[in-house]
Amino acid sequence: MSHRRPDGACHAPEFHSHEGEAQWIAAAVSDIAAALQHDLDASGRARLLLSGGSTPAPVYEALAQQSLDWSRIEIALVDERWLPAGSADSNATLVRNTLLKAGASGARFEAMLLPGRELSETVLAANASSSPASVVVLGMGPDGHTASLFPQMRGLDAALHSAADYVAVDASGCPGAGPWPQRISITPAGLARSGTRVLLVRGEHKRAVLQQAGAGDDPHELPIRIALRLPGAPLRIHWCP
Repeated sequence: MSHRRPDGACHAPEFHSHEGEAQWIAAAVSDIAAALQHDLDASGRARLLLSGGSTPAPVYEALAQQSLDWSRIEIALVDERWLPAGSADSNATLVRNTLLKAGASGARFEAMLLPGRELSETVLAANASSSPASVVVLGMGPDGHTASLFPQMRGLDAALHSAADYVAVDASGCPGAGPWPQRISITPAGLARSGTRVLLVRGEHKRAVLQQAGAGDDPHELPIRIALRLPGAPLRIHWCP
């Protein structure tokens, strides 16, 4: 597996198909832990960016059991719903409930939602604390969205071309956003600064969406295409039924 920093060239994604959930979890955890350990060995620190949703939860729970020096690992988010800090529906709560336990409880966690801050202030804080990640864990919705970048979302083009790592987005009218249209999302520029990128997907429908994404090039239609075509190390896709 490559842990190189982005080299300016685009590489074809690596698709890994697994027979069942246990194999899928084990392979994903192995990729993530290896990338973190690589940077711990190389620089003494590592940074992990995580996505929300139901799909990655069992991977995070298994990752928490890995024998890493979690005290030297920073954990932050790929995106977040604009909710009150501590909300049960926030991505931060998912990470706290699945990963930040056992040995991983010693990691430093940067939650985006800060009490008393406005959305614009929160985005500024996220950009101020952002730095190149050792590994980014991405997900994909049935509509082809990744992070909080949704198909045909208002302001999507500005987000895709932003030089900032994080932007505020308004996904009003996008079914995939559910009841949480106001969000903070990483941008392609932010993803491009990461070393290893892992995409976790399950189910035949999502496999078909990935195949459709690979056959075209318009990220406004399927934003997951930005992850498929980023410069640097190839996207490592882990799929199971």
